[in-house]
Amino acid sequence: MDLLFTIILVITSLVMIMLVLLHKGRGGGLSDMFGGGVSSSLGGSSVAERNLDRLTVGVGVIWFATVIALGLLLAYQN
Repeated sequence: MDLLFTIILVITSLVMIMLVLLHKGRGGGLSDMFGGGVSSSLGGSSVAERNLDRLTVGVGVIWFATVIALGLLLAYQN
């Protein structure tokens, strides 16, 4: 059973890395902190970005639940 959760954890971790890297950058680093990087897209995000956000949150919830389940399974294993 713990092998199944480990496989799910590895798969969701790789998918999370991919999804986070697909997100559009929003900040300019240190220049943004001092007003150098004023964002021109103050409006809402596009449909694709919203769907990507939803997918990222969904995979994140699955990843978090898998971490908790694997931790509990290994903690109470006899």
